[in-house]
Amino acid sequence: MAVPALAQKGGGDRGDLGRVGDIDLIDSIDEVEEVGDGVPFVVEDVVWRDQHAFIANHGRCATIEPGNDEKRAVEARLRGFHGVRGGGDWERNPGSVTVQVWFHVINRGSGISNGDIPQSQINAQIQVLNDAYSGVTGGTNTPFRFVLAGVTRTTNLSWYTMGPGSAAEAAAKSALRVGNATTLNIYSCSPGGGYLGWATFPWWYAGDPLDDGVVILYSSVPGGTAAPYNQGDTGTHEVGHWLGLYHTFQGGCNGSGDFVSDTPQEKSPAFGCPSGRDSCRNKPGLDPIENFMDYTDDFCMWRFTGGQSTRMDSLSLQYRGL
Repeated sequence: MAVPALAQKGGGDRGDLGRVGDIDLIDSIDEVEEVGDGVPFVVEDVVWRDQHAFIANHGRCATIEPGNDEKRAVEARLRGFHGVRGGGDWERNPGSVTVQVWFHVINRGSGISNGDIPQSQINAQIQVLNDAYSGVTGGTNTPFRFVLAGVTRTTNLSWYTMGPGSAAEAAAKSALRVGNATTLNIYSCSPGGGYLGWATFPWWYAGDPLDDGVVILYSSVPGGTAAPYNQGDTGTHEVGHWLGLYHTFQGGCNGSGDFVSDTPQEKSPAFGCPSGRDSCRNKPGLDPIENFMDYTDDFCMWRFTGGQSTRMDSLSLQYRGL
Protein backbone atom coordinates (compact mmCIF):
# COMPACT_ATOMS: atom_id res chain seq x y z
CA MET A 1 0.00 0.00 0.00
CA ALA A 2 1.36 3.41 -0.91
CA VAL A 3 2.14 5.73 1.97
CA PRO A 4 0.88 9.31 1.54
CA ALA A 5 3.50 12.01 1.25
CA LEU A 6 4.06 14.17 4.29
CA ALA A 7 2.18 17.41 4.22
CA GLN A 8 4.10 20.65 4.15
CA LYS A 9 5.39 21.65 7.57
CA GLY A 10 2.99 24.02 9.21
CA GLY A 11 -0.21 22.18 8.34
CA GLY A 12 -1.34 22.80 11.89
CA ASP A 13 -2.53 26.06 13.35
CA ARG A 14 -0.12 28.31 15.21
CA GLY A 15 -1.28 31.60 13.78
CA ASP A 16 -4.76 31.52 15.36
CA LEU A 17 -3.82 32.65 18.83
CA GLY A 18 -7.22 31.84 20.29
CA ARG A 19 -6.81 28.14 19.70
CA VAL A 20 -4.30 25.39 20.44
CA GLY A 21 -4.39 22.55 17.92
CA ASP A 22 -7.75 20.77 17.88
CA ILE A 23 -8.61 21.17 21.55
CA ASP A 24 -11.67 23.33 21.00
CA LEU A 25 -13.88 20.29 20.31
CA ILE A 26 -16.40 19.61 23.08
CA ASP A 27 -17.84 16.12 23.39
CA SER A 28 -19.23 16.12 26.93
CA ILE A 29 -20.86 18.64 29.20
CA ASP A 30 -18.75 17.10 31.96
CA GLU A 31 -15.50 18.34 30.45
CA VAL A 32 -13.61 20.95 32.41
CA GLU A 33 -13.93 24.50 31.19
CA GLU A 34 -11.28 26.81 32.62
CA VAL A 35 -11.12 30.56 32.75
CA GLY A 36 -8.35 32.86 33.84
CA ASP A 37 -8.11 34.64 37.16
CA GLY A 38 -7.41 38.04 35.60
CA VAL A 39 -4.06 38.43 37.36
CA PRO A 40 -1.53 39.79 34.83
CA PHE A 41 1.17 37.27 33.90
CA VAL A 42 4.52 38.60 32.67
CA VAL A 43 7.14 36.79 30.60
CA GLU A 44 10.21 38.85 29.66
CA ASP A 45 8.32 42.16 29.65
CA VAL A 46 5.40 40.73 27.66
CA VAL A 47 2.25 41.12 29.75
CA TRP A 48 -0.52 38.53 29.31
CA ARG A 49 -4.02 39.02 30.71
CA ASP A 50 -3.36 36.07 33.05
CA GLN A 51 -1.62 32.69 32.99
CA HIS A 52 -4.60 31.08 31.27
CA ALA A 53 -4.26 33.54 28.38
CA PHE A 54 -0.53 32.80 28.21
CA ILE A 55 -1.27 29.09 27.89
CA ALA A 56 -4.15 29.45 25.43
CA ASN A 57 -2.09 31.71 23.17
CA HIS A 58 0.83 29.26 22.80
CA GLY A 59 3.11 31.10 25.19
CA ARG A 60 4.25 27.88 26.83
CA CYS A 61 5.16 26.30 23.50
CA ALA A 62 4.96 27.70 19.97
CA THR A 63 5.74 24.41 18.23
CA ILE A 64 3.52 24.00 15.18
CA GLU A 65 1.02 21.16 15.47
CA PRO A 66 1.10 19.11 12.26
CA GLY A 67 -2.04 18.98 10.18
CA ASN A 68 -4.16 15.84 9.97
CA ASP A 69 -2.71 14.70 6.63
CA GLU A 70 0.80 15.05 7.98
CA LYS A 71 -0.06 13.13 11.14
CA ARG A 72 -1.64 10.30 9.17
CA ALA A 73 1.40 10.07 6.91
CA VAL A 74 3.77 9.96 9.89
CA GLU A 75 1.77 7.18 11.53
CA ALA A 76 1.60 5.17 8.29
CA ARG A 77 5.35 5.42 7.83
CA LEU A 78 5.93 4.54 11.45
CA ARG A 79 3.84 1.38 11.08
CA GLY A 80 5.89 0.47 8.02
CA PHE A 81 9.10 1.11 9.93
CA HIS A 82 7.96 -1.16 12.75
CA GLY A 83 7.02 -3.82 10.23
CA VAL A 84 10.52 -3.83 8.76
CA ARG A 85 11.97 -4.19 12.26
CA GLY A 86 9.62 -7.04 13.13
CA GLY A 87 7.03 -5.22 15.18
CA GLY A 88 6.62 -2.23 17.46
CA ASP A 89 7.45 -3.82 20.82
CA TRP A 90 11.21 -3.36 20.60
CA GLU A 91 13.11 -0.52 22.23
CA ARG A 92 16.79 0.17 22.73
CA ASN A 93 18.28 -0.09 26.19
CA PRO A 94 18.13 2.82 28.64
CA GLY A 95 21.04 5.18 28.15
CA SER A 96 22.19 3.56 24.91
CA VAL A 97 21.66 6.60 22.65
CA THR A 98 23.99 9.57 23.11
CA VAL A 99 22.83 12.91 21.71
CA GLN A 100 25.48 15.53 20.98
CA VAL A 101 24.24 19.01 21.95
CA TRP A 102 25.40 22.35 20.59
CA PHE A 103 24.15 25.23 22.71
CA HIS A 104 23.93 28.60 20.95
CA VAL A 105 23.65 31.58 23.32
CA ILE A 106 22.17 34.53 21.44
CA ASN A 107 22.31 37.75 23.45
CA ARG A 108 22.00 41.52 23.18
CA GLY A 109 25.15 42.19 25.19
CA SER A 110 27.14 40.91 28.13
CA GLY A 111 25.55 39.75 31.37
CA ILE A 112 22.65 37.45 32.24
CA SER A 113 20.09 40.27 31.98
CA ASN A 114 21.02 40.56 28.31
CA GLY A 115 20.63 36.85 27.66
CA ASP A 116 24.32 36.01 27.97
CA ILE A 117 23.76 33.09 30.32
CA PRO A 118 26.82 31.61 32.05
CA GLN A 119 28.34 28.21 31.42
CA SER A 120 27.02 27.03 34.80
CA GLN A 121 23.41 27.46 33.65
CA ILE A 122 24.11 25.69 30.36
CA ASN A 123 25.62 22.78 32.29
CA ALA A 124 22.60 22.75 34.58
CA GLN A 125 20.26 22.62 31.57
CA ILE A 126 22.08 19.58 30.20
CA GLN A 127 21.81 17.94 33.63
CA VAL A 128 18.05 18.61 33.71
CA LEU A 129 17.71 16.89 30.33
CA ASN A 130 19.66 13.87 31.53
CA ASP A 131 17.69 13.64 34.77
CA ALA A 132 14.37 13.83 32.90
CA TYR A 133 15.25 11.34 30.17
CA SER A 134 16.96 8.87 32.52
CA GLY A 135 14.00 8.69 34.91
CA VAL A 136 15.85 10.26 37.83
CA THR A 137 12.85 12.53 38.39
CA GLY A 138 10.51 9.53 38.55
CA GLY A 139 9.49 8.74 34.99
CA THR A 140 10.62 6.13 32.48
CA ASN A 141 14.32 5.59 31.88
CA THR A 142 14.55 6.31 28.15
CA PRO A 143 17.40 5.42 25.76
CA PHE A 144 18.53 9.07 25.52
CA ARG A 145 21.45 10.79 27.19
CA PHE A 146 22.78 14.26 26.33
CA VAL A 147 26.38 15.43 26.08
CA LEU A 148 27.39 19.05 25.56
CA ALA A 149 29.53 19.15 22.40
CA GLY A 150 30.05 22.90 22.19
CA VAL A 151 28.81 26.41 22.98
CA THR A 152 28.62 29.46 20.74
CA ARG A 153 27.93 33.03 21.86
CA THR A 154 26.54 35.64 19.47
CA THR A 155 25.50 39.23 20.09
CA ASN A 156 22.75 40.11 17.61
CA LEU A 157 19.66 42.09 18.61
CA SER A 158 17.54 40.88 15.68
CA TRP A 159 18.30 37.23 16.40
CA TYR A 160 17.89 37.80 20.13
CA THR A 161 14.21 38.65 19.70
CA MET A 162 13.50 36.22 16.85
CA GLY A 163 10.04 34.72 16.67
CA PRO A 164 8.96 31.31 15.38
CA GLY A 165 9.09 31.16 11.59
CA SER A 166 10.69 34.60 11.29
CA ALA A 167 13.43 35.71 8.91
CA ALA A 168 15.61 36.36 11.97
CA GLU A 169 15.21 32.75 13.10
CA ALA A 170 16.15 31.47 9.65
CA ALA A 171 19.22 33.70 9.55
CA ALA A 172 20.37 32.72 13.03
CA LYS A 173 20.00 29.01 12.42
CA SER A 174 21.63 29.22 9.00
CA ALA A 175 24.67 30.90 10.53
CA LEU A 176 24.97 28.92 13.75
CA ARG A 177 23.69 25.39 13.24
CA VAL A 178 26.24 22.57 13.65
CA GLY A 179 26.10 18.89 12.71
CA ASN A 180 23.49 16.70 11.04
CA ALA A 181 20.14 15.12 11.88
CA THR A 182 21.60 13.45 14.98
CA THR A 183 22.88 16.72 16.46
CA LEU A 184 20.65 18.65 18.85
CA ASN A 185 21.07 22.40 18.38
CA ILE A 186 19.58 24.50 21.18
CA TYR A 187 19.24 28.26 20.71
CA SER A 188 18.66 30.46 23.77
CA CYS A 189 17.34 33.98 23.23
CA SER A 190 14.41 36.23 24.21
CA PRO A 191 11.76 35.43 21.59
CA GLY A 192 9.44 38.17 20.49
CA GLY A 193 5.85 37.58 21.54
CA GLY A 194 6.59 36.22 25.00
CA TYR A 195 7.15 32.59 23.99
CA LEU A 196 9.04 30.11 26.16
CA GLY A 197 10.16 27.97 23.23
CA TRP A 198 9.47 25.83 20.18
CA ALA A 199 11.00 22.93 18.28
CA THR A 200 11.05 20.98 15.04
CA PHE A 201 9.87 17.38 14.60
CA PRO A 202 12.20 14.61 13.33
CA TRP A 203 10.40 14.12 10.02
CA TRP A 204 10.88 17.80 9.11
CA TYR A 205 14.66 17.47 8.97
CA ALA A 206 14.90 16.13 5.41
CA GLY A 207 12.88 19.02 4.01
CA ASP A 208 14.64 21.82 5.89
CA PRO A 209 17.84 20.73 7.68
CA LEU A 210 18.89 24.24 8.68
CA ASP A 211 15.65 24.85 10.55
CA ASP A 212 16.15 21.78 12.74
CA GLY A 213 16.53 22.34 16.47
CA VAL A 214 15.08 23.77 19.67
CA VAL A 215 14.64 27.43 20.68
CA ILE A 216 14.19 28.35 24.35
CA LEU A 217 13.81 31.51 26.38
CA TYR A 218 17.18 32.17 28.00
CA SER A 219 15.63 32.75 31.43
CA SER A 220 13.84 29.35 31.38
CA VAL A 221 17.09 27.51 32.13
CA PRO A 222 17.76 26.36 35.72
CA GLY A 223 18.29 29.39 37.91
CA GLY A 224 16.70 31.76 35.40
CA THR A 225 14.11 34.39 36.18
CA ALA A 226 11.11 33.07 34.20
CA ALA A 227 9.32 31.57 37.23
CA PRO A 228 7.39 29.28 37.35
CA TYR A 229 9.17 28.12 34.19
CA ASN A 230 12.77 28.44 35.33
CA GLN A 231 13.82 24.89 36.23
CA GLY A 232 14.85 23.86 32.71
CA ASP A 233 11.78 21.92 31.66
CA THR A 234 10.99 24.15 28.71
CA GLY A 235 14.12 22.52 27.30
CA THR A 236 12.88 19.07 28.35
CA HIS A 237 9.51 19.69 26.70
CA GLU A 238 10.91 21.03 23.43
CA VAL A 239 13.47 18.22 23.13
CA GLY A 240 10.51 15.85 23.47
CA HIS A 241 9.10 17.39 20.29
CA TRP A 242 12.52 17.18 18.62
CA LEU A 243 12.48 13.43 19.34
CA GLY A 244 8.94 13.02 18.01
CA LEU A 245 6.41 13.58 20.80
CA TYR A 246 3.20 15.58 20.53
CA HIS A 247 1.46 17.40 23.38
CA THR A 248 -0.49 15.17 25.73
CA PHE A 249 -3.64 17.22 25.08
CA GLN A 250 -3.45 16.92 21.29
CA GLY A 251 -6.87 16.06 19.88
CA GLY A 252 -8.61 16.81 23.15
CA CYS A 253 -11.05 14.12 24.29
CA ASN A 254 -11.51 12.70 20.79
CA GLY A 255 -9.53 10.62 18.33
CA SER A 256 -6.00 9.30 18.71
CA GLY A 257 -4.66 12.14 20.85
CA ASP A 258 -0.87 12.05 21.03
CA PHE A 259 -0.69 8.49 19.62
CA VAL A 260 0.64 7.20 22.95
CA SER A 261 -1.56 4.70 24.74
CA ASP A 262 -0.38 5.34 28.31
CA THR A 263 -0.99 9.11 28.41
CA PRO A 264 -4.66 9.69 29.32
CA GLN A 265 -6.55 12.06 27.06
CA GLU A 266 -7.17 15.61 28.21
CA LYS A 267 -9.34 18.28 26.69
CA SER A 268 -6.94 21.19 26.99
CA PRO A 269 -3.47 22.04 28.27
CA ALA A 270 -3.09 22.16 32.02
CA PHE A 271 -1.27 24.99 33.77
CA GLY A 272 -0.15 25.57 37.31
CA CYS A 273 -0.26 22.18 39.05
CA PRO A 274 -3.95 21.18 39.18
CA SER A 275 -3.91 17.91 41.14
CA GLY A 276 -6.78 15.57 40.27
CA ARG A 277 -7.70 17.39 37.06
CA ASP A 278 -9.99 15.27 34.87
CA SER A 279 -10.98 17.23 31.78
CA CYS A 280 -12.22 14.17 29.83
CA ARG A 281 -14.49 12.53 32.37
CA ASN A 282 -15.89 10.15 29.79
CA LYS A 283 -12.38 8.73 29.21
CA PRO A 284 -10.23 6.68 31.61
CA GLY A 285 -7.54 8.26 33.73
CA LEU A 286 -6.85 11.63 35.26
CA ASP A 287 -5.12 14.25 33.11
CA PRO A 288 -1.35 13.64 32.83
CA ILE A 289 -0.45 16.96 34.46
CA GLU A 290 2.90 15.56 35.63
CA ASN A 291 3.96 14.75 32.07
CA PHE A 292 6.74 16.76 30.44
CA MET A 293 4.59 17.18 27.32
CA ASP A 294 1.76 19.01 29.08
CA TYR A 295 1.91 22.76 29.89
CA THR A 296 2.11 22.72 33.69
CA ASP A 297 4.64 24.65 35.75
CA ASP A 298 8.16 23.21 35.77
CA PHE A 299 7.99 21.93 39.36
CA CYS A 300 4.86 19.93 38.46
CA MET A 301 6.49 18.09 35.51
CA TRP A 302 8.47 14.96 36.31
CA ARG A 303 7.83 12.11 33.90
CA PHE A 304 7.82 10.55 30.47
CA THR A 305 5.82 7.33 30.09
CA GLY A 306 6.96 4.02 28.65
CA GLY A 307 4.86 4.64 25.57
CA GLN A 308 6.44 8.03 25.02
CA SER A 309 9.90 6.51 25.37
CA THR A 310 9.10 3.90 22.73
CA ARG A 311 7.72 6.52 20.37
CA MET A 312 10.76 8.78 20.74
CA ASP A 313 13.06 5.82 20.19
CA SER A 314 11.26 4.73 17.02
CA LEU A 315 10.93 8.17 15.43
CA SER A 316 14.43 9.36 16.28
CA LEU A 317 15.93 6.19 14.79
CA GLN A 318 13.67 6.34 11.74
CA TYR A 319 14.15 10.00 10.85
CA ARG A 320 17.35 11.04 12.61
CA GLY A 321 19.42 7.88 12.55
CA LEU A 322 20.08 8.32 16.27
